[in-house]
Amino acid sequence: MYKLLRPLLFRLDAETSHDLVLNALAKASNSQAICYLISLIYGTKGISKPKNLMGLTFPNPVGLAAGLDKQANASNALHAFGFGWVELGTVTPQPQPGNQRPRMFRLSAHDAIINRMGFNSIGLDEFVKNLATINPNIIKGINIGKNAATPMEHANEDYLIGLRRVAELADYVTINISSPNTRNLRDLQQDDQLDALLGALNNERKKLSDKFGKPIPLVLKIAPDVDQVQIHSITRLLLAHEIDGVAATNTTLSRQSVQNSALSRETGGLSGSPMHNQSVEVIAALRSHLQGAIPIIGIGGIDSPQAAITTLQAGADMIQLYTGLIYQGPTLVSRILKEIKKTKKYGV
Repeated sequence: MYKLLRPLLFRLDAETSHDLVLNALAKASNSQAICYLISLIYGTKGISKPKNLMGLTFPNPVGLAAGLDKQANASNALHAFGFGWVELGTVTPQPQPGNQRPRMFRLSAHDAIINRMGFNSIGLDEFVKNLATINPNIIKGINIGKNAATPMEHANEDYLIGLRRVAELADYVTINISSPNTRNLRDLQQDDQLDALLGALNNERKKLSDKFGKPIPLVLKIAPDVDQVQIHSITRLLLAHEIDGVAATNTTLSRQSVQNSALSRETGGLSGSPMHNQSVEVIAALRSHLQGAIPIIGIGGIDSPQAAITTLQAGADMIQLYTGLIYQGPTLVSRILKEIKKTKKYGV
């Protein structure tokens, strides 16, 4: 079905087709019957066994990456494609429109996307209302960020606000400090700033866990444009602050692999197939430092079963999809799971 729809969707600009599909999925999410029908067509029941990480039991190790369902209103239908879980957001404390359009570009010859969305968000009030309507059996990660207007010296407070508001309904919370589209956000990956942020969030998490009577795992999402010294520092702080997982990676600023594209000069983060090797290198470095102490969620250029296996072999415990889903369609989930099932090493 997607093979028929994709040429029509790709005639529209990237963000228009994105909005069209998400609006349709949001409507489908309101109908149990439609979600059940989607699961019959695309579902992955029986393909893989559960994965136990961060105190959670994931039905399978293939999740939906943040950035697709930013409003938390389409996840019932998205989950029906067979994902083991969904990650929603990024959500900011206050509503914000993000950057001016155009801000999303397809590099179709490379199976890639450049975006400079800039954390367009409905804000926490509306997001939390939508979050409460999602099937409670779906594992939900919530990806939190800072408002563009918040000065960097007050960034920690935005993340604390986000954590407090989503903690009750989230199964885990991802700290997004790695988007290239919010000015100076990646500065929070530097030693002193990251130390202060993780310390504050870990202390707040403990209070919220006591309040709600449940664990609240924290995951840090990092950029692919980090060097070995930064990776070593990040892993040290992850362990020191008892962070439960690391997501690698966000989009890249590098254009080395798409230099021949007319769109390569567009500012923003590059995702999709061209950044796969870069993401795998970061995952391998993380695994070398962490030695299995905390799980790694692998993201970046996973658009085929082989790319998924390569990411797992590099050290990822689970993986997430976004751009690969746009180019390959929802059958990518089941195709990956079938390939993973053949590889007993991963215990799925």
